[in-house]
Amino acid sequence: QVQLVESGGGSVQAGGSLRLSCAASGNSYVLACMGWFRQVPGKEREGVAAIRIGAGSTFFADSVKGRFTIAYENAKRTLELQMNSLRPEDTAMYYCATTGNYCSSSRSLASSQYTRWGQGTQVTVSS
Repeated sequence: QVQLVESGGGSVQAGGSLRLSCAASGNSYVLACMGWFRQVPGKEREGVAAIRIGAGSTFFADSVKGRFTIAYENAKRTLELQMNSLRPEDTAMYYCATTGNYCSSSRSLASSQYTRWGQGTQVTVSS
């Protein structure tokens, strides 16, 4: 099985930047699609960004388009989320997720598509 470990969360003022990383370990697991999700207490988990491994196709929630970028480094098996121009409403627990199944453009940000999850890293943006 694959294990995912996120890092890079923290506190930042509005307008600032943070970079989240997610390291995948374990063998015999093909990573077809990886994504970042976020969740605040009392709300459903929200898809933020996803990437189709190999093809490099990326997908973003409308709320983060133009501010966040996602990238996967195959040699290190590390997923990154660069978050710029952060806003207080970006405050959440951020989770990394992956699946061995193909992720279509219409379903890439659906949490139900993913089978492995990290433990999360907190991002707090103050105004």
